[in-house]
Amino acid sequence: MAIELLTPFTKVELETEVKDKNRKQVGILGGNFNPVHNAHLIVADQVRQQLGLDAVYLMPEYEPPHVDEKETIDEKHRLNMLLLAINGLEGLDIETIEIERKGKSYTYDTMKQLTEANPDTDYYFIIGADMVEYLPKWHRIDELVEMVQFVGVQRPKYKAGTSYPVIWVDVPLMDISSSNIRDFIKKGRTPNFMTPAPVLDYIKKAGLYK
Repeated sequence: MAIELLTPFTKVELETEVKDKNRKQVGILGGNFNPVHNAHLIVADQVRQQLGLDAVYLMPEYEPPHVDEKETIDEKHRLNMLLLAINGLEGLDIETIEIERKGKSYTYDTMKQLTEANPDTDYYFIIGADMVEYLPKWHRIDELVEMVQFVGVQRPKYKAGTSYPVIWVDVPLMDISSSNIRDFIKKGRTPNFMTPAPVLDYIKKAGLYK
């Protein structure tokens, strides 16, 4: 018996920019990744797919440039967890420039170095809606927006607008944060399904966040 659809499917096509085929299109998702979690991976993957990028690089910072300095763990652990998290995932890779450079990680300095080293690449810098509202305070922001295309993704409890040029990408909203995971572990709870299983195994074996 044939089944009739109550609501016919409508094909919705994403508006895509006309990109120069001779140039590589790369997304950058920066962060402390202390630890990396599934929301990071979903954002990176969805931005890559929806904007048709060649790849998205997850870029761990060496030292956050925030006024309110935050404690973090050794970069080797954060990098190892990132490597485990993206293993086997298409189109995701890691950019280690800030860890190699050390010191405070200002986005302007990083992207200037990357664009000069890779003149054939267009960069898309991915930020959450909570960071979009702070763009006017970013170090050398007016020069930075000429250097990269910002991509904004919504986050739970945040709805931001900006006068700066930002491409907005819709991704599933997941209220997961690295601080949630650290808090779970401190309380003796296992943050299953919040971070990839190999990352969770690494945390346990290395005795992190106790």
